Amino acid sequence: MITLDPKTGSLTNGATGQTASTPNAKTEMGQSDFLTLMLAQLQAQDPLNPMDNADFVAQLAQFSQVSGLEKINQSVEALSGGMSDFRVASAANMLGRQVLVPGGVARAGADGGVHGVATLPEAASSVVVTYSHGVTGELLKSVPMGAQAKGDMAFDWTDVPADLVANRTPIRVSVSATGAEGTKTVGPQVYARVVSATSGATAQDLTLQVEDYGAMNALEVNSIR
Repeated sequence: MITLDPKTGSLTNGATGQTASTPNAKTEMGQSDFLTLMLAQLQAQDPLNPMDNADFVAQLAQFSQVSGLEKINQSVEALSGGMSDFRVASAANMLGRQVLVPGGVARAGADGGVHGVATLPEAASSVVVTYSHGVTGELLKSVPMGAQAKGDMAFDWTDVPADLVANRTPIRVSVSATGAEGTKTVGPQVYARVVSATSGATAQDLTLQVEDYGAMNALEVNSIR
């Protein structure tokens, strides 16, 4: 009788106790190998003492198991190929987009504006967002945001001068908040452009190269523009 080892996928001829093999010395066999071995066993059986019906049914069940394993392997391979295509498409879709990163250096996006978020540790009676030239340090704009509640506060500078937009000049962003304990500087998060993306072997290996900030794992991104 031919039996299948569920752990290794190896087929064994019960008459000889030997593991079936092929010219290529495979340790796992497929449907055609199983049929060949079973037919050889039927031809070699003793006509006066043929194979028991229960044994024959058991071997057919083994055949079904081999068939099922092959179909599972094919499905896994197809899924792997699909995931690879998905990762490539995801990487391509990120190019040119802006992702939110911790930092105070920003450049005007395609809409000509600078955007970001500041997380206030407490309620503030007054918040001011200041934009400065990233090279010369010149003050470009100061925007009073008024009183703000504790938590995330979005800020935008939508009328960045055209020359700064065209030259993609870096702009430094700082946030100061006045609360019960006085005025404090709050570290902002800004939207920065993705200049390249590299897809690895798994979904966790999608790496983004972000302008001014370098490599960033895509799993770290929580906001995209």
